[in-house]
Amino acid sequence: MADINSNDLKPQNENNPNPRKNSNLPKFNFYWIYAIIAIVMIGLFFLPKDFAQKTTWLSVRNNMILTHDVEKIIVVNKEKAEVFIKKNSLSNTKYKDVKGQGSFGETGPQYYFEIGDLQQFEKNMDEVQKDFGQNEKIVVEFANTRETSNFLVNWLPILLLIGFTFFMVRRMSGGSGGGGGAQIFNIGKSRAQLYDKETNVNITFKDVAGLDEAKEEVMEIVDFLKNPKKYTVLGGKIPKGALLIGSPGTGKTLLAKAVAGEAGVPFFSLSGSDFVEMFVGVGASRVRDLFKQAKEKAPCIIFIDEIDAVGRARGKNAMQGANDERENTLNQLLTEMDGFGTDIGIIILAATNRPDILDSALLRPGRFDRQISIDKPDLKGRAAIFRVHLKPLKLAADVDETKLATQTAGFAGAEIMNVCNEAALIAARRNKEMVDMADFQAAVDRVIGGLEKKNKVISDHEKQIVAYHEAGHAISGWFLEHVDPLVKVSIVPRGVAALGYAQYLPKDQYLYTTEQMINMMCMTLGGRVAEDIIFNRISTGAQNDLERITKMAYAMVTIYGMNEKVGNLSFNDPNNEYGFTKPYSDKTAELIDQEVRALVDLCYQKTKALLIEKKELLEILAQELLKKEIIFQADLEVILGKRPFEYRNQEIEAMDAEKLKLDEEAKELADKKTETPEIKDTSSESIADSNI
Repeated sequence: MADINSNDLKPQNENNPNPRKNSNLPKFNFYWIYAIIAIVMIGLFFLPKDFAQKTTWLSVRNNMILTHDVEKIIVVNKEKAEVFIKKNSLSNTKYKDVKGQGSFGETGPQYYFEIGDLQQFEKNMDEVQKDFGQNEKIVVEFANTRETSNFLVNWLPILLLIGFTFFMVRRMSGGSGGGGGAQIFNIGKSRAQLYDKETNVNITFKDVAGLDEAKEEVMEIVDFLKNPKKYTVLGGKIPKGALLIGSPGTGKTLLAKAVAGEAGVPFFSLSGSDFVEMFVGVGASRVRDLFKQAKEKAPCIIFIDEIDAVGRARGKNAMQGANDERENTLNQLLTEMDGFGTDIGIIILAATNRPDILDSALLRPGRFDRQISIDKPDLKGRAAIFRVHLKPLKLAADVDETKLATQTAGFAGAEIMNVCNEAALIAARRNKEMVDMADFQAAVDRVIGGLEKKNKVISDHEKQIVAYHEAGHAISGWFLEHVDPLVKVSIVPRGVAALGYAQYLPKDQYLYTTEQMINMMCMTLGGRVAEDIIFNRISTGAQNDLERITKMAYAMVTIYGMNEKVGNLSFNDPNNEYGFTKPYSDKTAELIDQEVRALVDLCYQKTKALLIEKKELLEILAQELLKKEIIFQADLEVILGKRPFEYRNQEIEAMDAEKLKLDEEAKELADKKTETPEIKDTSSESIADSNI
């Protein structure tokens, strides 16, 4: 498994000469145009219009009218008089400070004054006119104008209401710019992203590690599309769909991206939530449009990620409304999957980590013919994933992917990718030129236990309690047979509430016996028992331990049938078929509680007896922890001696043997190539391929 970042399958290519596909260019948005128009309108409204100078009637009469400089006077709204000076008079020096021109070049009055009483203004003008006589007449006009403030008060609320309505329509239609679902008339169009020959998809099956069985299944699907006659000539039918099922981070989406890179056919990619919309009928319409486009592009692949968003089982939700719309969308999807034939070359891939909630009609043969399980990788798979993610890093000579794989049991591919990235960041933080094994150890600690809390100050007494608590876990795990080997004990605070932790080296195991379960419970109780023995009182530090023990005890009694009195019964209900009712009586419930308590008490007493016997070693180990804060397996062997039940995982031995064999073959080939340089060595290519 390689990088599962969703950006790996971008249709844009940085080296693509097509400028339309350059991801560095800003995306056009129609809201920019609206914003520019709004800013211009507001600027026009609020721009000052009174660029004329204010004066008085006496100044106008004596300095302008009587000197024959006034061209006309306009009375505005019977309140203000605007005075226009003749153009040939503006060259006079007394008018040198007069603007008479607006910001956009418009000409206007050079002066204005308040007229006060209109009748008095008319009387004054008549007196001036008498002085001029009939040869020259002063032009007086009356005009009514609308103030900007009145316009805003009347029209701005209406404009805001129209803008808000338009914005909401665009938001409900599913986009803020151009595109398939951005316009109200395209709301029923499919949102699937199309990847075709013009799109450079650089992820192939070589980038997917640790998923060998799943790769074989999907590689066969790709072969169906490339060579359909190979299968149909024998009378077989090409599968319609394949469902990828697995935990988060195991590589379901990455595997689908590799199919897109390998198939060489159009690839439609979308999420199950893309069908969901607030309008009735939109989801079904988008399903129809998706299959319509797929038929036009056939042969092709449709990939629906997180299909549980639209494929939940019908009829299990008593509430109506939005649930009906989702069920209509699912019904349309089921109909479309039945509607196209097996010979037109459309294959549907879907991914989910919740197969238990999917509708049974979606899982039947003829729709999703194959269910491909993608589990967390085993030891060999983790080593292969590490090889993929270690390639871009500058590594020191001591970095070994096999050792890293053994220390990360239970890790999914995404977590392994995170470990490699964290190791590189830690090395850069420490100003190193290469990433070494110590950086990977710190990265594993951070992923498992969380960030180291260097600023968390705890008292000496609390630190002593934590040391004895973790020493109790270590002693219990060291001297119990069916417990994973101990790797490291730390009392450095990490994460949200972890004041210390013990790290074990689990092996890939799927079946557990009763003895193994009891030993694991005893080891988990070791911290609480150590506090009881040393301090004669207990603390809240064992909260997480008690939660794990309670779950394990109830699982042994009610799920795995590991109790004699309850018997070989399992009350497991993963699909919640029993609802709020219990599949057993109150008497059986009381028996279950009694047996769980008895089982926990048995483990507690067994652990207490062990720690009392090893109390001297417990004291030594706790004091060493207080001194060093972190103790590794080599230090534990010095303090506690060789572990009585030490063993090596058979898979680790097999991988070491295989690696040693490959190294020897590579060395022999290198020697032969040195002896006979003229002979081309082709066998080294097969060895390189086997290491991928």
